[in-house]
Amino acid sequence: MDAMDAIKVTYFQECDELLQELEQGLLALEAGEGDGETINAVFRAVHSVKGGAGAFGFDALVAFAHVFETVLDEMRSGRLDADLDIVKLMLRASDVLTDLLQAAKGEGSVDQARADAMAAELEALTKEDAAAEAPAVAAGEAPAADEWGFTPLRMQIDEPSAAQQGDWRLALKPTTAAYAKGHDAAVLLRELARLGQIESRCDFSALPDFGALAPEQAYLSWDVRVPGGVDETAIREIFDFVGDDCPIELAREEWAIEAPPPAIDPPGETDISALIARVQDSQPREASPAADDAGAAKGQRAEGAASPTIRVGLDRVDRLINLVGELVINQAMLTQRVAESGLARSSTVAIGLDELEQLTREIQDSVMAIRAQPVKSVFQRMPRLVREIAGSTGKQVRLVTEGENTEVDKTVVERLSDPITHMLRNAIDHGLESPEERVAAGKGPEGTVRLAALHRSGRIVIEVSDDGKGINRPRVREIAVNKGLISPDAQLSDDEIDNLIFLPGFSTASSISNISGRGVGMDVVKRSIQGLGGRISISSAPGRGSTFTLSLPLTLAVLDGMVVSAGEHTLVAPLTAIVETLQPKPGDVRALGPRSSVLTVRGGHVPLIDVGMALGWRDHPIDPSEGVVLLIESEGGGRAAIVVDAIQGQRQVVIKSLEENYQRVDAVAAATILGDGRVALILDLDALVNSQRTERFDSPLLAEAS
Repeated sequence: MDAMDAIKVTYFQECDELLQELEQGLLALEAGEGDGETINAVFRAVHSVKGGAGAFGFDALVAFAHVFETVLDEMRSGRLDADLDIVKLMLRASDVLTDLLQAAKGEGSVDQARADAMAAELEALTKEDAAAEAPAVAAGEAPAADEWGFTPLRMQIDEPSAAQQGDWRLALKPTTAAYAKGHDAAVLLRELARLGQIESRCDFSALPDFGALAPEQAYLSWDVRVPGGVDETAIREIFDFVGDDCPIELAREEWAIEAPPPAIDPPGETDISALIARVQDSQPREASPAADDAGAAKGQRAEGAASPTIRVGLDRVDRLINLVGELVINQAMLTQRVAESGLARSSTVAIGLDELEQLTREIQDSVMAIRAQPVKSVFQRMPRLVREIAGSTGKQVRLVTEGENTEVDKTVVERLSDPITHMLRNAIDHGLESPEERVAAGKGPEGTVRLAALHRSGRIVIEVSDDGKGINRPRVREIAVNKGLISPDAQLSDDEIDNLIFLPGFSTASSISNISGRGVGMDVVKRSIQGLGGRISISSAPGRGSTFTLSLPLTLAVLDGMVVSAGEHTLVAPLTAIVETLQPKPGDVRALGPRSSVLTVRGGHVPLIDVGMALGWRDHPIDPSEGVVLLIESEGGGRAAIVVDAIQGQRQVVIKSLEENYQRVDAVAAATILGDGRVALILDLDALVNSQRTERFDSPLLAEAS
């Protein structure tokens, strides 16, 4: 990859962030929550996209962004009201801008007729605005000043000539971020010189003494005089690509260059290369107290500034996480070997191992924090999807998002997009009624779809809910019978009927459309979630709506677990789900039938499950008073008691996918490698409890997998 291609990749990455800011700002305006700064942020996003596109020759993108930017400029200057109809037009324009950017990436094509029509609608807004203002200007009313306090030239009827107005004065002050991104003030000045004979002076007043000089800090600024005959647009276009990283002030006025400060007196035009050479020649060869003071000064300045960031390839982070996982395994093995050798806990080797374990844990936590990403990146893609589906179905839909800053492993975030997309499509197409049906049912014509994320019991929970008509259970059962998925005389509970929609090929759509009807959707969602070690559940109330709940692990790499024994096997129970451990007395256990029992805990009763028996490793349950009980809390808030033979200890284990290396096993989330080199299964406690209730275990398969 050459240098230009690398810059282009960076530009596209920044554009993705800019488009998210654009859509977020427009949605805030649509909801009536925006202000002047919101409009400015939206304008800057489009302006930055346009500037970079011009540098790479994306002419179609530049042309559309220019029209888009012009309308936004009218909005931020107050000449165009940001009413609901205009904001909705802006949202449609942002979709076209996104399509043009994808085409520039080579990842799609553009409907040029749609883009041209949208550009025409945007241009019509500015023409209408100009026509409305023309009488006021002709009548002698003063037009509004722009953000620098100067009257827009295009609004003046008797515009003076360039000679009468004087030369342009340009104040140029690059920021530290500009240099960090590879921008160069010398290049900007050279481009200005191509417009005409310029005069420039460098301002050294902010330059500190050498001892306090921070190499990465931006100190210099420039005053530049540009001939008055140069067009303002041509000057501003030079700075389009650098955007807010190099703020400028441009105005027409008479000005005089003040004498440079006496401390630094460069003769005539400043020779930047000579200045850098002098600084390098005078640089001390050894560390000095002055250098330490410079570092301290730099740290103080950094406290008030935003944290610097770098872009790192995901493959490098993945490799780092894999190596940390191997480090955790080897540390556990080393600890096991030392324990087997009989060394005392007070020995220097044992103490060193304890320190190594703490250090390993800190490294693992730090590395996992690198991969932790908010689900906001997924949630921000959904408003556009909702608008498109609402337009296709003729329904009025309002999307409400909550918990966008909930963090989860990046691997999980990347694989959340498709399941959430399917569920939103399902909620709008099948769940919500048409406006007429909602009004007839006593509801408002606009339906609400809620997308929320939260942490619960050490897992991330995603909820997609709607206030529609709920699941039509009689119709679902009828379709399942007609398709041969269940027998006509099957006795199913409401929950079991609801879960029929997850069967492959199942669909309640009466006809095939571009949204649904082919029976591909919710079964794909379930498989995707199970592939992440999660599960999905449904809660529906006829006439009031439905809620789909996804429960996923926070990370797919490392887990804090309780190592337990069941029969002759070693298992790991996730520590986040365990409330307490206890050894019950014989009188605390009460039988419910030949195979079920409950445990009395502080006046309440919880179901008691023998892990070894449930997994098919023994035919009869052990006496709970002779084993150990793990009191767990499920994601739904219910509790259960898990009986194991013994507890071996608490340990951090590396998660290895059982499905990728073998196949999916009920009640087992994954596998891990213990310190002695053995493979242990990681229990899926919620699935274990649910499966035990319905007695649907595949015991021989579990026995084989173990």
